[in-house]
Amino acid sequence: MGLIQAATGALGGTLADQWKDFYTVPGDLAPTAALFAASAPGSNAGRGSNTKGSDGVITNGSKILVPEGYGLVLMQDGAITGFAAEPGAYEWDSEAQDSQSIFAGDGLGPLVTTSWERFKFGGRPSSQQRAYFVALKELPNNRFGTQSEIYWDDAYMNAQVGAVTRGTYTMRITDPILFIKAFVPATYLEPGRVFDFTDVENDAASQLFNEVVGSLAPAFSMYTNDPSKGNRITKIQQDSIGFAQSLSAAVEGNYGWSTGRGLEIVSVAIVSIEYDESTRELLRNVQRADALSGARGNSNLQASVAAGFESAGENSGPGGLIGMGMAASGAGIGGLQQPVPGVGAQSTPAQPAQPAQPAQPAPAAPAAQPAASAEDPMATLTKAKQMLDAGLITQADYDAAKAKALGL
Repeated sequence: MGLIQAATGALGGTLADQWKDFYTVPGDLAPTAALFAASAPGSNAGRGSNTKGSDGVITNGSKILVPEGYGLVLMQDGAITGFAAEPGAYEWDSEAQDSQSIFAGDGLGPLVTTSWERFKFGGRPSSQQRAYFVALKELPNNRFGTQSEIYWDDAYMNAQVGAVTRGTYTMRITDPILFIKAFVPATYLEPGRVFDFTDVENDAASQLFNEVVGSLAPAFSMYTNDPSKGNRITKIQQDSIGFAQSLSAAVEGNYGWSTGRGLEIVSVAIVSIEYDESTRELLRNVQRADALSGARGNSNLQASVAAGFESAGENSGPGGLIGMGMAASGAGIGGLQQPVPGVGAQSTPAQPAQPAQPAQPAPAAPAAQPAASAEDPMATLTKAKQMLDAGLITQADYDAAKAKALGL
């Protein structure tokens, strides 16, 4: 008893045209629909009609078309009696000896087999069967968002950070039998009802939304503390698959989506992350520290010192330039100065000892010499020339210093 696979991959076309009555996916279905009853299209291009509407009830001889991206589930009194994972054309016959009473096609492999063994329906069906379609493709536009900040420990900034975030994710039904038996409310296993994860009136979908929001903080922590992700909080919005893996792992660890409901998160698109004020300030400081590290930091330091010399020359003249040079030397910025040949005291070779001489009267003290000028033009120009040769000032700076020292 069960489904007979009429033609694998025949999604309508010639074979469907030969059937007067058949069931398939409704034509006006939303792309986010996950589970719904099979629908009889009524008139099949003038070659037949069906007056039973879309009650999803099938009897012997009923034909069913399974499109790509969907699985067919047969149920009786809440129990699953058949499943087809492969797209194609099928016929229901409770008497055929060659029919497949478990499921037709092996598109989902061991997942469905395991669930079938747990929930299979035994014996001959004593009433009509109902047919349902379940989506096997990614279901888009599942939204998430936080109304207040969530907090997690971040390895990149070595501190706790907080943010308000929102975005969307796609998910997939990995085990249709487990999904129906363990999660879908009975009210959706009726004709005309559509189980849609984006339906705001779907309490089961709302529960999933709350579980995703509750898993965001551990997912952010898991991502930003993973060395393989570079420990960079700023990479999350660029890595939809990587963060989806972190979010899926967090959801699975907290709520068992895959093992208990047959669901998984496939990809995540973060629309926005709005950090709180302390996190924004911390992020600026860490980015600044990154920018000033290594060779880039040395370049920035040299540029800052050069700007200081230029400013000192404009505001204080040669005295300010020389003061800046002394300050740079005192601060240990050796890499910004070059040695100038010929500058500095010369050592005097040792002299041989002389025989003792008779004591002589002390000579008269020499006349006091006048103190050197506070700004000796020669000394000022010498220092300025040394700084020009060392590349610490420009030719224009030197010319300005020379004009001022000489009073030109």
